[in-house]
Amino acid sequence: MHGDPSTIEVLDALATPVLQVAGDGRIRHANEAAGRWLRVGRKRLIGLPLAALERDGQAVTAALAQTDGSPHLLRRVQLAFPGANESLFADLWLSPVADGTWCEAHPVDEFAGSDPSEVLPLALSASLKGLAHELRNPLAGIKGAAQLLARRSDADARELTALIESEVERLAGLVDRLLSPAPARPFEPVNIHLVLERVLRLAESEAGWATQLQRDYDPSLPEFPGDADRLTQAVWNLVRNAIEAGAASVQLRTRAEHHVRIGEDAHALALRLEIVDDGRGVSPELAEQVFLPLVSGRAEGTGLGLALAQQVAREHRGTLGFRSRPGHTVFTLLLPLEPMA
Repeated sequence: MHGDPSTIEVLDALATPVLQVAGDGRIRHANEAAGRWLRVGRKRLIGLPLAALERDGQAVTAALAQTDGSPHLLRRVQLAFPGANESLFADLWLSPVADGTWCEAHPVDEFAGSDPSEVLPLALSASLKGLAHELRNPLAGIKGAAQLLARRSDADARELTALIESEVERLAGLVDRLLSPAPARPFEPVNIHLVLERVLRLAESEAGWATQLQRDYDPSLPEFPGDADRLTQAVWNLVRNAIEAGAASVQLRTRAEHHVRIGEDAHALALRLEIVDDGRGVSPELAEQVFLPLVSGRAEGTGLGLALAQQVAREHRGTLGFRSRPGHTVFTLLLPLEPMA
């Protein structure tokens, strides 16, 4: 791999950060994506020991010392250029070759969240069913009131009452699924921007002028197989959390990601949806468990919204993670865009 111009050209065309590491563990070449991601001129990476990028631990050193010739996957490695203030996180694939190692970095969010199927005990499942029973009656009452109001209102008010009715129908469906779990509905083509526009209408109704709602959409994104109602619920949970955290602005940003790895699987194309807000952020005490059911930073919170959002991401073979500091929080939903197998 040493000095091959064609190899270097291919590496520089990749959107994934890739490093060539010599037999002595020092970086021989860094592609442009690696320099951008590490926020440093890539020439400054040349000659640096790969292990020097690991901020906490010795996982990289141990993996480079292996002599079995097999690739190694290092999960959620904390990385930074020496002297940098901010850490970055990535899954690292280390693939030994004749005269060194390929290091492929797949950036991940600082906190990825646990699988709800592993942390949701049977007792909590029973509690959710009890909650669902309690929700049925008020939902029916709200729907009836909205229908009566629609008959007496002007056009603008009727639009809002129609939104209320559609949301009641959606929530009633979710309640029914909690009470009587049925096989998952077949996925249908989803336009993510239609989902986001529905969420923004809900946000405008709840937050009014108190929160500035911003769009930053990638119009090239194709439709993908999914459940629009479940995705609406997941994104709305994230946006509502931002509003309740005192955000003055919330931005929904979509981008196409090429050649990305989600969990164990590589995908040619994926959706990156970011919900960015300037609210209080996630407290350090809650950061490691914020996706667990019944964990909430607010006394009046149920602690179910993020757990359900994480579950929806997994239903779509995706991931949900976040990074947060006071005044800047980003929740990232990463979903594959190619058809289901």
